[in-house]
Amino acid sequence: MPSEPLFDLALADPTLTAGTIDDLRAANPQRFEMEQLSRICYVDVPLGQVAGVLDVADEPWWARGHIPERPLMPGVLMIEAAAQLCSYFVRRVYDAAEYGGRFFGFGGIDDVKFRGTVFPGQTLIILGQKLEIRPRRAVFRTQGYVEGRMCFEATITGMWV
Repeated sequence: MPSEPLFDLALADPTLTAGTIDDLRAANPQRFEMEQLSRICYVDVPLGQVAGVLDVADEPWWARGHIPERPLMPGVLMIEAAAQLCSYFVRRVYDAAEYGGRFFGFGGIDDVKFRGTVFPGQTLIILGQKLEIRPRRAVFRTQGYVEGRMCFEATITGMWV
């Protein structure tokens, strides 16, 4: 059985923009096909909450081979999108100069459950809830939704590298 949403899904309105693609690019170095977020739609730093949107293309680069005639977004890309969301939040909270411009990357992934599918042309909404942020690492619970249905949940740990 899926967990309850990390916070009210109504706060993650995909029509809103709290952070643009340029804001995401300023925080995260991923480019081209590895950019897994279209925009940030909600952020509340004091509550440690953030939500992002991936507008999945009608013909994404992965569709040809995963899975032919029934393209499914790979789970690893869903988790990558969640990690980029967490990285955006951490980089927004902490001045990147404080860390010498180092990359904030994966430190671990725990409690992953895939609960649904994401198809080309859909909108994936990702929620992140900060569990802790320390000088060397950050831990977030994350969830992904399409049309109000949970597709995945995971705990993501990031670290400065």
